[in-house]
Amino acid sequence: MHTARREARLWLAQRASAAILGICVVVHLITIIYATRGGLSGAEILARTRGNAAWLAFYVVFVLAVAVHVPIGLRAIATEWLGWHGRTRDAVLIAFGVALVVMGFGAAWGLFL
Repeated sequence: MHTARREARLWLAQRASAAILGICVVVHLITIIYATRGGLSGAEILARTRGNAAWLAFYVVFVLAVAVHVPIGLRAIATEWLGWHGRTRDAVLIAFGVALVVMGFGAAWGLFL
């Protein structure tokens, strides 16, 4: 793919994932405030998330947005600050994104089970 086109797609993915993350963070914080002000314990919170497909779907979307957003941002930092270019940089950051997905899905699944 042409470099300018690839960079434009990465830019768009970065901004789209930021928009999704913004919504997810607000929902997450509202949920935390609601739970803590309601005096819910950790066990009570987990009891409410267990088996709840809506919360699982929410956290899966959250994890996917993080896994897109963070590696693209780190890619820009690696390029600008470290002068790191090329396939090795991209391979490392793709692996990091995959690790974020694996860990995030594990956490989301843990809330669901």
